[in-house]
Amino acid sequence: MKSLLLFLLLLSSFALYSQKIATSFDDAIKNRGITLEKLDDRYKSALGDDSTKAAFWGQEKEFIAGYTSLLNDLGRYLKKNNFSWGKTTRCFNRIYINSDGRIDYFLFNFAPGTIETLKETQFKKLVNEFIKTYNFPLKNKIAFAQCSPVKYSD
Repeated sequence: MKSLLLFLLLLSSFALYSQKIATSFDDAIKNRGITLEKLDDRYKSALGDDSTKAAFWGQEKEFIAGYTSLLNDLGRYLKKNNFSWGKTTRCFNRIYINSDGRIDYFLFNFAPGTIETLKETQFKKLVNEFIKTYNFPLKNKIAFAQCSPVKYSD
């Protein structure tokens, strides 16, 4: 019985980390039990000063172009689905991408007071739909993550 319980526990934790999720940092940590430490252990930093720690060491320009493409593709997707920011909106993203180029986690945090709850809910819903099929334009042998401040606008 104990081994069955342990197996189910391991299976459920694996399922948690194999889902494609777009959500706020706060929701990921408080409501979903996702820790940034565990994610950061599994996903190497995309860029960095240390060749042993940067997934795209020597390919920085290509990666930046790919990351910019991702954000532009997301913007087009939001517009196509009638999402409007209404005003420039500051956000911080941390995006975790597996070695196949699929987004596993898209975590975001809007600057306090910059977005209405309904608009954040719409954004979250659309980003969850977007990441179901989106492929990052560059592949890597390892899973990687990139974070950045972003100014979203129409």
